[in-house]
Amino acid sequence: MASPVGEDSWLAYVEEESRHANDLEARVKVVELFKSAVSSEPGSLKIWLAYCEWFWSLFTDCQTGEAGWPEEEQQLGRDLFSFDAALSLWSEGYDAIKYRINDSHEFWNRWVSIELEQLARTRTPVGVRRISHLFRDRLQVPHSTWDDTSQMFSSFLSTYNNSAYESEFKEVTASAQDAKAAYDAREPYELKLNRAVKSGDQETHKAIMKEYLNWEMPQVKKTRNPALAISLCLGLFSRALSSVFAFDEEVWTDATVYLYGIQHQARTSQPQPAQPNMLDFYQRATTHCPWSGPLWSRYILTAEEAGWSFQNVESIKHAATNTKALDKNGMASVLDMYTAWCGFLKRTAMDPNAPEDAADVAEVGLLAALEDVDLWGRRLYKDAYRGDPNYRLQRILIQYLTEVKGEMDEARNHWDRMAGQSLLADSYDFWLNYYLWEMMVYASKPKPRSPTPATPVGGTKVKRVPGLATNVLQRALSRATLDWPERVMEVYIQHCNDYERPDTLHQALDMTYQAKQEVSKRRERENAEAAAAYAAQVQQAQQVSPESAAENGAASPSGKRKRESTPGDAAYGGAKRSKNAEVDATSDAANEQKRKRDRENTSIMVTNLPADVTQTAIRKYFREYGHINNLDVRKEADGESNSALIEFKSAEDVQSAMLRDMKYFGSNQIAVKPGAGLTLFVSNYPPTADDAYIRDIFKDCGEVFSVRFPSLKFNTHRRFCYVSFRDQESASKATHLNGKLIEGKFRLQSKYSDPTHKKDREGAVAESREVRVKNVDSSANESDLRDVFSKYGKVSSVRVVTNVAGKHLGTAYVVFETKEEAKDALQLDKTKFKAKILQVELSKESNFKPFATSRGDRASASPAPSGDGDVTMADGPGSLGGGLQPTSKGIQERTIAIMNVPDTVNDARVRAIVEKHGEIVKLVLRPDHQGAILEFADAATAGRAALALEGHEITPGRRLRTGNTKQLFQEKGEKREDKIVTGKGAGKSKTGPNSGGPKPAGFMPPPQNVRRPALGRAGAKRGLGFIAPKSGSDEKHGTTGVNGAGAGGKPKSNADFKAIFLSGKGGSNNPKDGKTNTAKDGANGTRQA
Repeated sequence: MASPVGEDSWLAYVEEESRHANDLEARVKVVELFKSAVSSEPGSLKIWLAYCEWFWSLFTDCQTGEAGWPEEEQQLGRDLFSFDAALSLWSEGYDAIKYRINDSHEFWNRWVSIELEQLARTRTPVGVRRISHLFRDRLQVPHSTWDDTSQMFSSFLSTYNNSAYESEFKEVTASAQDAKAAYDAREPYELKLNRAVKSGDQETHKAIMKEYLNWEMPQVKKTRNPALAISLCLGLFSRALSSVFAFDEEVWTDATVYLYGIQHQARTSQPQPAQPNMLDFYQRATTHCPWSGPLWSRYILTAEEAGWSFQNVESIKHAATNTKALDKNGMASVLDMYTAWCGFLKRTAMDPNAPEDAADVAEVGLLAALEDVDLWGRRLYKDAYRGDPNYRLQRILIQYLTEVKGEMDEARNHWDRMAGQSLLADSYDFWLNYYLWEMMVYASKPKPRSPTPATPVGGTKVKRVPGLATNVLQRALSRATLDWPERVMEVYIQHCNDYERPDTLHQALDMTYQAKQEVSKRRERENAEAAAAYAAQVQQAQQVSPESAAENGAASPSGKRKRESTPGDAAYGGAKRSKNAEVDATSDAANEQKRKRDRENTSIMVTNLPADVTQTAIRKYFREYGHINNLDVRKEADGESNSALIEFKSAEDVQSAMLRDMKYFGSNQIAVKPGAGLTLFVSNYPPTADDAYIRDIFKDCGEVFSVRFPSLKFNTHRRFCYVSFRDQESASKATHLNGKLIEGKFRLQSKYSDPTHKKDREGAVAESREVRVKNVDSSANESDLRDVFSKYGKVSSVRVVTNVAGKHLGTAYVVFETKEEAKDALQLDKTKFKAKILQVELSKESNFKPFATSRGDRASASPAPSGDGDVTMADGPGSLGGGLQPTSKGIQERTIAIMNVPDTVNDARVRAIVEKHGEIVKLVLRPDHQGAILEFADAATAGRAALALEGHEITPGRRLRTGNTKQLFQEKGEKREDKIVTGKGAGKSKTGPNSGGPKPAGFMPPPQNVRRPALGRAGAKRGLGFIAPKSGSDEKHGTTGVNGAGAGGKPKSNADFKAIFLSGKGGSNNPKDGKTNTAKDGANGTRQA
């Protein structure tokens, strides 16, 4: 198999091998694998620590028979894994990672603890001197735990060398001042890095690390101790290249440039610290980034500088061509690598000390490279491949033919063949290089000399002129599609003035005059075409504007809409479209394009993408054009290509991305079109509507490309979505459904997505007509409150908040007909009502609604944006089982949690899925934990529902898991990445489609503690990182059950639930009230803030 690449891959691979290492041969194989791992990742602390721990465990295991080794293997093991070899390995590992100032102490502390253990047994003067030397060396290296190391040294001296304590400690402290100062200078970056790592924000981690590297690299020129600065910079690069930047081409290139610079400086200045071998470093760089042509070309060049043989340099070229990733980003990297290879061949042939066959080998290699590149390009792009626009390989071959072989005619044939390719023939740069080559050939020919030159007939001498060079310029000007003819005209006239005869100069003047006229007409045509294209764009923007204005003027009561907040809103200021401004239409349209920040003007549709394209690949392809807010990819019906709808941060980004139209993405020529007029804002549909339901609504309008629901993580009351169509005609048809009555009660809203068209909020709370009354006497009812508050105005409604058992909770809401009446009612604040002092205040509206609670048959807590914003609440307690108050244990027995619910699914959709399996007393949606809490009428129903819901596919690729509330609150909210994901995490997501796959059969299993095997321990389970579980830990840390199990109790089995169900029991006498019981919900882990 191919060798692993990256720190994590090596650790996983070696760990797996170590688990099966049951004999000496297998253990030696693991040691060899570790050697390969540290060779591939020499700066990885994790690999070095695992390697040394493994080797040390082998040393300890072979000393006695406790580990179960056969006697013969013990004898051989003592020779192979000796004490000196183990300590030598610890020393080697420390030298490799000691300048990792943030975490090298983890390795050093473990090593020195082993050394101190040995010294405690032997107490030899040699051992004391050895460990004293280790401490002195360590304290002269900057590291984050310098004070702890100093304290350890102090304790060591007190124990083993107290007589020399003062002198030793004073000397070490003085010599460590540079180390302490160096760490102090870097501590701000280390603190920021540490915070980023703890937060789990990889993008912030990368940004800070990049900033740190950019600061660190110039320090060698600013410090008094350049050797220490170089070591610290190399240590920082080791950290970066073994973790977050392991597969980042730019950081690898930065490291190679830095290394080459300091090695070049070392040749002419004072000695520098030991540095990595450049060739080994390039080998690692190309292994981690095999798609990087610049790294391969630098690798070849460095091998040439090092004096490698032709065969060894050729092996690098073969390694590059054998990797499947070299053409990952098209032909650019292929051409970079082949340019370096051909340059090597040319320079080898031109070397005066080269072997006799060097010129022939170079010629064969150059021609083969040209052929290989052409075949490669045609394999990728087929007949659309047009060659290298910079014709680098051809120029190297022409130089070789000119300077080494002296075959001018053959070189000229190559120029002529290239002149027949439109890609090059339309480039002024190509013709000027061709001209300069002809002039060089002309200048290299010696003038004929004769002691008695013959006088030509007529008595005049023939002037020697560079006619071939003149002909090149004439051919260039004859191209009607030349990109910069004006520049060629200037060179042509100057050339004829300098070298040609009068008649040729006259001809040149006439030719350039005519050419200028043609160019002028061409420029006029191009300007007219550009103006027409711009006018069409302006007209399209004007067509959208009147429609939006009409919508603003004739919006129905259901016209309220919301949108998700998006990055960059602050930059655009939420500016509204001016309704009455009278400005020039063109200027208005242009300004509108700049002001708007919505899907209409910030999206593009990309078609004919490769069938196996990934989101990461698309983000990489378009990353230079702007930040991507959202990306939807869909496979075409033929299965041979994909299409993508990409939403950028700004309209300017879209204009830049349009430059990729008709360019190549891998082997596919893609089409990039504006996404304007494709996306609709849709709301006021049934609460249970899902993706399929929305698509069915618009099935007669055209092809729906994507349906995107908003996240409910911070507001569970949102009910709208964005529907994107394949073409503008389909989207236009869909707008005609605006106002359509669905299911007899929902009036659909279907309009073009436009964040500038936003209606003011409505409802009692938004209009300041509702007051909240706290500290209400428990004996007061709604009639009592209505009588008191009606003195200040007409009361529309009164609602007293009660718990699930109907108990008064001391809070009520009173709605008036006008806000003035509500303000007057505030006079009741701090007044006595019955036995309590009332607290009266205006109800405040909040968009932060992280959970939704619904009880019994109550409607969804997710109202449409077209409503008044109020959620209908029950006026009084219901009845469940004769009104008996439920116990905490009873609620717990009939309550389950479902997990892996996407945060775009509302409570109504969850209820529609769950209520098929039994009556629901209460449903609490928790999108912040990707789940919901369900309280059923009885325990038997809860058990049946849990069994039925386990593994249910709630949305494509997302399967439910069932458990208890404690397990639910251990789940984290869904995270969506809008960055490029590479390396280990590429193509994976914590909340991806496969995150919720069905678990093995069983009824709500309790959470299990996962342990990994560790190295160096006796027993069956051994490997990296194993920690033996403590006995009795499960008993001490019992979890709250959900199937009738209390704290520390035994969960009910499926058989128990079956018995309850068959016997007709299961809590039928429990109250069926749907009201909130705050205290008891808290006992069940579902208390809401």
